[in-house]
Amino acid sequence: MPTTDDLQAKTCVPCQGGIAPLDAETARVKLVDVPGWALIADDKQLRRSFTFKNFVAAQQFANQVGELSEAENHHPDITYGWGYCSVVFYSHKIGGLHQNDFIMAAKVNAIVDQT
Repeated sequence: MPTTDDLQAKTCVPCQGGIAPLDAETARVKLVDVPGWALIADDKQLRRSFTFKNFVAAQQFANQVGELSEAENHHPDITYGWGYCSVVFYSHKIGGLHQNDFIMAAKVNAIVDQT
C-alpha cells in the first residue's frame, strides 16, 4: 500500500482513455493515502475544500495548484473565492478516478503542508 510520501514522489502518466476507472472499493482504499480528501459523485471524483484568511491567499493557492497541474498535465476543477478554494480531481477521459488523481491530491496536500 503506497503512503502519501510515495504518491508525492510519483509523476502522472498520460491517461489516453480506453481503460476502466477505479472501482468504488479501490477508490475508498486509496482515499486513506490522501488525508482531507473525500469521494464525491458516486465515488468518481476526489474533492477537498481549503479555507484561507482572505481572497488573495485563496487565489494564490489556486494559482499554485494550477501551476502544479500544468506541470503534471493533469488538471482539476478549481473554485475559489473569499477565504476558500475547492479542488476536484477526476480523469475526464475515463469518466472517473485514476491513480493520477490520487497522486495529484497528495501533491496538493504537500502544497498546503509547505504553507
